[in-house]
Amino acid sequence: MEKQPLTILLASPRGFCAGVDRAIQIVELALQKYGAPVYVRHEIVHNRYVVEGLKEKGAVFVDELDEIPDDGRPVIFSAHGVPKRVPDEAAKRQMFYIDATCPLVSKVHREAERHHADGRQVILIGHAGHPEVVGTMGQLPEGAVVLVETVEDARKVAVINPNNLAYCTQTTLSVEDTAAVVAALQERFPSIQGPHKEDICYATTNRQAAVRAIAPKADALLVIGAPNSSNSNRLVEVALVHGCKKAKLVQRAGDIDWQWLADVNTLGLTAGASAPEILVEEVIAAVSERFAVTVKEIAITKENVFFKVPRVLAA
Repeated sequence: MEKQPLTILLASPRGFCAGVDRAIQIVELALQKYGAPVYVRHEIVHNRYVVEGLKEKGAVFVDELDEIPDDGRPVIFSAHGVPKRVPDEAAKRQMFYIDATCPLVSKVHREAERHHADGRQVILIGHAGHPEVVGTMGQLPEGAVVLVETVEDARKVAVINPNNLAYCTQTTLSVEDTAAVVAALQERFPSIQGPHKEDICYATTNRQAAVRAIAPKADALLVIGAPNSSNSNRLVEVALVHGCKKAKLVQRAGDIDWQWLADVNTLGLTAGASAPEILVEEVIAAVSERFAVTVKEIAITKENVFFKVPRVLAA
């Protein structure tokens, strides 16, 4: 039986960003240098395939430091960043810890601290409960940061002094949604201070731009990523807003609903910043078993960002 033709429009850039790549390298290098086990507080990045692979190599993932015995083994903090209380507790217990926080998240932490030191109340634009938001809010004393998620939140947020404010953002938000929230804040608080440079990271921006380029040309779009991955969920939203009739998140090829693809001639395909390229290849192979596939890569820019690992592991 002849296979139905299907064109895959493959987004580029896609998949791993420099911060995710660095975080995974930190765990792998720690395992090589110190042996197993190496403890990791929270998922190092939001991807089950990556986490399971590191578990097989000897990484032990925990939710909090009190689950870790005082055995002198290395403890790694995830790429999303942690509240200040976490390294403080680790130091009190004389733990050997390595911070894998993405440098672009650390930049937001330093901005928030600078604004607080200058006496400003900080408004953080982000998603409640996301580890990055918890980490950023945890850089400052209770009440120094107020969270807003939507334009509606921005219009009604209560502040101490409307003339002495600053805003920061989670690094993995929708570029367009965040712009709307910032505009609402600036309308209410004309003197509000913003970051020197955009907080939303280059990888989030580039992956969303690639999806915007593909969405109007695709009958459907698949995003490879984890359900708890902020940047992956935003890619689904961007596709739907920019002209793709249907878009969904899948973790792996085994999650694909083939009935959903029955009437699709052109399929957009991308991967969130914590999804490895091997999962993209797995999806293309699975689709190729059922369709006569032609892959066209749609590249909007080339990324060459690289972040060094901590000095303790570089030797």
